[in-house]
Amino acid sequence: MKTRFKPKFHIKKGDMVAVITGNDKNLTHPRKVLEVIPEKSRVLVEGANIRTRHTKPSAQNTKGGIVKQEAPIHISNVMLWDSKSGAPSRISHSREDGKSVRISKKSGGVI
Repeated sequence: MKTRFKPKFHIKKGDMVAVITGNDKNLTHPRKVLEVIPEKSRVLVEGANIRTRHTKPSAQNTKGGIVKQEAPIHISNVMLWDSKSGAPSRISHSREDGKSVRISKKSGGVI
């Protein structure tokens, strides 16, 4: 991705999202965003895209073994969760009191 302009995304760290495509697709279960990686257009979502990693014993981890952790997924594969309607929703941006706020298309409420 070109780095001339920093991309702007509608999803932030700590938001609740629904995974809309892939193996972890579930439109009825919201999940928390752990990290947003704007350079690669990816997000780290809690409990989605779990990968197993085999680790050797080391000074920090004396046992080693198999570690399960989340891997990033593309930001287009998640949709912001609207808590009012209890479903994923598209959003729009608007200004209220000089601040930019996100508004749900489904319920019309501020996220």
